[in-house]
Amino acid sequence: MTTALFTHPACLRHDTGPGHAERIARLEAVLAALDDPRFAALDRREARAATREELVRAHPAKYVDAVFSAVPESGYANLDPDTILSPGSGEAALRAAGAVCAAVDAVMAGEVTNAFCAVRPPGHHAEPARAMGFCLFGNVAVGALHARAAHGLRRVAVVDFDVHHGNGTEATAVGDPDFFFASSHQAPLYPGTGLKDCDGHVINVPLDPGSGSAIFRSAYENRIFPALSAFKPDIILISAGFDAHELDPLAGLRLTEEDYAWVTREICALARDLCHGRVVSALEGGYHLEALARSAAAHMEALMEG
Repeated sequence: MTTALFTHPACLRHDTGPGHAERIARLEAVLAALDDPRFAALDRREARAATREELVRAHPAKYVDAVFSAVPESGYANLDPDTILSPGSGEAALRAAGAVCAAVDAVMAGEVTNAFCAVRPPGHHAEPARAMGFCLFGNVAVGALHARAAHGLRRVAVVDFDVHHGNGTEATAVGDPDFFFASSHQAPLYPGTGLKDCDGHVINVPLDPGSGSAIFRSAYENRIFPALSAFKPDIILISAGFDAHELDPLAGLRLTEEDYAWVTREICALARDLCHGRVVSALEGGYHLEALARSAAAHMEALMEG
């Protein structure tokens, strides 16, 4: 089997300003970790830009236009107090969403078994018509809808293990019975959503601050994986946030990189049984650079195991 890595230098030109948690150094740390010789077999690919058609499947055209109109020629512009644009942000956002679409294409063509998109800005907080939580467009939601439109898939699934609830992805899934969304996340915590299930195909597992490996793994074994299996997806996408790590400064869960390797292996095993191993993962959060690098490497090793 083959695992692809999609990324693009433009994602390193999304400058959020001094002191911002979602900084360029995050992606630099991930890419440095994936330069290790144990990742020599990766199929490394440059992310393409998402098309307007791909973006407007998940976001109203008016919103898409407003985001690009707000990109400054110099300096910074705020879409909300946490979500900042700089001159390089427009292309970075296109490459981040385009990476997930390109990864779906590669998996569906049988060129690779699965893929990881090392991109920024992240996406799972971006609601259909609202940027928030460092996110401009719903990268994974865009990729999931692309899997349908471009490849004729019907049932798409997203598993989100970021420490924050993926409210933007959930907003896309609610009301669509063929879009499964499952999230494990700390609660209470930003953005304050994800406290209950919705529609029977949106599964939320809020975790108390201080929860560690045993509680996290139980949530997946007893709630998320059975629901995912019953849904029988045609492809599984992962919102891979690593900010539930015990060292992360923005939250209070107590996971380690071994937990990320475990959940990734389990998702891949389900994918082999349910959807020919089709898995596409995209980077979301993770703000302690060393923990982020180690966790992303563990996630990638598990993907490579298939």
